[in-house]
Amino acid sequence: MSLIGETQPQAAAGDLIKDGTDASFVADVIEASKETPVIVDFWATWCGPCRQLGPSIEKNVLAAKGKVKLVKIDIDSNPQFAGQLRVQSIPAVFAFVGGRPVDGFMGALPDSQVKQFVDRIAGQAPANATDELLAMAKESLEVGDIGGAAQAYAQVLQAEPDNVKAIGGLARCYLTGGDPERAAEIAAMAPADAKDADLDSVRAALALAEEGPSETGAFEQRLAKDPNDHEARYEIAKALAARGAWAEASDHLLTIIAADREWNDEAARKQLLTIFEAAGSGSDITRAGRRRLSSILFS
Repeated sequence: MSLIGETQPQAAAGDLIKDGTDASFVADVIEASKETPVIVDFWATWCGPCRQLGPSIEKNVLAAKGKVKLVKIDIDSNPQFAGQLRVQSIPAVFAFVGGRPVDGFMGALPDSQVKQFVDRIAGQAPANATDELLAMAKESLEVGDIGGAAQAYAQVLQAEPDNVKAIGGLARCYLTGGDPERAAEIAAMAPADAKDADLDSVRAALALAEEGPSETGAFEQRLAKDPNDHEARYEIAKALAARGAWAEASDHLLTIIAADREWNDEAARKQLLTIFEAAGSGSDITRAGRRRLSSILFS
């Protein structure tokens, strides 16, 4: 019985504490932290404070009983990731959760502070990988990085082919990039009754793109002769919307609504609402258009 009692703690320590390398960093730290928080201790054999800090971290990681893991990396033999994390002095400690560094410190700390750090990290649940990718994709799309957004959405779809938010986002990438045919193919991957803001927006934009007339010269001539020719103005608005000129299309539609809100069974208002859906509820086009629409309807 004494032999079993002696080997069990060693096995547990081996599962929770390991020596890492640059080659194993992705598996031992980034991927592993998506399941359990991982603390990385960058150290070197010649570093006195490292020898002081190391046992304290190990003791407190073991005391967390599997809620956190420790990877120890000798920077002399493995400088790559230490350099990427801009480690300038050691000991340097980083905590990874969900594949990303979330906390850390440099220098030796008293055992009480090390315990607080380990306990804090041990209490963090790893971020959901899908949610992380979707958030990253949305942020990339908002700043105009269409390629980065498309890559992140595609990565989600590799793991979850029926993820509606990723389908809508990837379709939006293609639409923004000027490929409505591919955007329609991607959007069609989602069930017809699927509900998602991004997917609804893409579907609305695709519908607008299909409706507009290819030539507007005759309608522009009619409108120049008669500013109250609502049909001509409406067709011009549809053509503008089909090209993605939603602000200009909205102006024409709001002009019709202001003159005759009931015209053609409220066709102008219905088209305007489709533009709002395509642009997105938080867009400047939608916010400004809704303010003008409310002013017209309730004046």
